[in-house]
Formats: sequence, C-alpha cells, structure tokens
Amino acid sequence: MSMIVALDLRAELGECPIWSVHEQALFFVDIRGRALHRFDPATGDHRSIAMPEEIGCMGFVKGGGFVAGLRSGLWLLDAEGRVSRKLADNPEDQRTSRFNDGRVDPAGRFLAGTVDEPKQGGKAHLYRYDSRGLSAIAGGLLTSNGVAFSPDGRFLYHSDTPTFTVRRYAYDPATGHAHDPQVFVRLNPTDHDKGRPDGAAVDAQGCYWTALFEGGRIQRYAPDGRLLAEYPVPARCPTMVAFGGPDLKTLFVTSARAGRSDEELAALPHSGSLFTMEVEVPGLPESFFDPSV
Repeated sequence: MSMIVALDLRAELGECPIWSVHEQALFFVDIRGRALHRFDPATGDHRSIAMPEEIGCMGFVKGGGFVAGLRSGLWLLDAEGRVSRKLADNPEDQRTSRFNDGRVDPAGRFLAGTVDEPKQGGKAHLYRYDSRGLSAIAGGLLTSNGVAFSPDGRFLYHSDTPTFTVRRYAYDPATGHAHDPQVFVRLNPTDHDKGRPDGAAVDAQGCYWTALFEGGRIQRYAPDGRLLAEYPVPARCPTMVAFGGPDLKTLFVTSARAGRSDEELAALPHSGSLFTMEVEVPGLPESFFDPSV
C-alpha cells in the first residue's frame, strides 16, 4: 500500500477530512486558507467555499448542513457552507485562541478543542457541546487534536499535539461524560524526527490512526496501544486521516505547507495536497450532530 496524490490542492493548512456516505464525497477544510472544500474522488469534481474566518473542524448535521468550529465559536452552516447560526462563543481569548480539531460523538454531540496559538500558556481546552451548552472536558492543553471514538463509543481518544501524547478516556455516550484519562501513546521526539500526533480516526477493528505532523507518516495503533504499522506520506506535515469510498476502505490524508522551508517544499512539492491510500480494514461512518441531544 502506498500513498498517492488524490487532489493537488497545495492548501496552507488542510485539516478535518470527513466522508459523506450519502454524497460519496469528502469534505475538508483549509484552516489558514479560510475555506471549506468538497471533493468527489469518482469524478474529480472539487469545490471550495470561502469562510469568514479560520475554520478548524466540522461535522455533519442531522437533516443537512454542518456544525463547525471557527475562531469565534461553534456555528451551524447550511448545506452550501454558508454560516447560519452561532451555537456558542469561543470562551477563550480569541486573539490567541481558535477552535481546532473536533468530531461528532456517537450520540450526536459535538466535541471540539482549541489551540493556544503562542504554545506557551497551556490555555487550550477540549469542549463538549450539546443542548446543555458548552462544557470543558479537558484543559491545560496547547493544541487539542486527534478526537476519535472507539466503535462502541465507550472510549474517547484525544491528543495534545505539542506534548507528543495521545490519551484515552472512558466515555459514556448516554451522558457525554469523559473520565479516567490514561496515556495511550507517548511519542519520543529526536533531533531528526519531531513527528507528533495530529488528527486521527478509528477503524472498524477499533484501531487508532494518527497523522504525525512533521513526521511525514501515518501510524496505526491497536486498541491496547501497540504500534501496528506506519505508512509514509509525501509531505512532511500530514494533518489528519479519514476513511471513505463506497466500502470505507480508502484512507484520505490532509496535509499542510504553511511555514515550511523552501528546501522542504522543493523536495516535497505536493505538501498541502490531499493524499489517498487503499486499506484492508474499513473505517466507521461519521455520526451526525443532533442539536436536540
């Protein structure tokens, strides 16, 4: 299995790929490019929708449209990607904080975390949004990332990228309560490899796939934390993975090129593009946000 370019986009900071089973299309964002993208791999059709501010994450909404984490807060977008209604403010200092990675939980809540852009104060959080409003699940973070759920919804995975750490929480899908965080994976950076866990997804066997930012590869971990496989990506900074295709056996990988050196971009010219690879174990379909939960 090898990674190939699916869409030569050269995004500044591609992120949050999610697959629509209904449309058989991939949606993803360019955070710094302030855009929502739709890509149909069967036809090659690609559309870009401008956003009013940085969009870090999104999920599908029951009945159509999207829920999204922007710098200013959590918003509903209509089916065409137009901002329609704010659900909650970003409670942090929006001059140095924006929403980053997120995902809809199995019951229909939206979990989304923030990034402490100076990467100094540990002021970022992972939040849960439902009909009760916005609640913090975890704090003291630098870059909230890697939100994913086990197939039965009983475990929540979450990473704090600059600390090279992925944690696993016991999760109650009935209440949205996360507790008992345990270190699931802790990577050890070297002078030559500063790969750290960015966005992620879980497959049908419960294995956790994570993109290693500045690591140039994807890793797959067993539910017990054992590293099972690594797959190189033709970009130094892959950002997140998603499963798609008719059988959910196509792995899509977003990547970044913003802030990379001229030398690196010359060696890896497709940085920022969307990559793809066929896999043997399918992924899981995305859950739908339900404002009534």
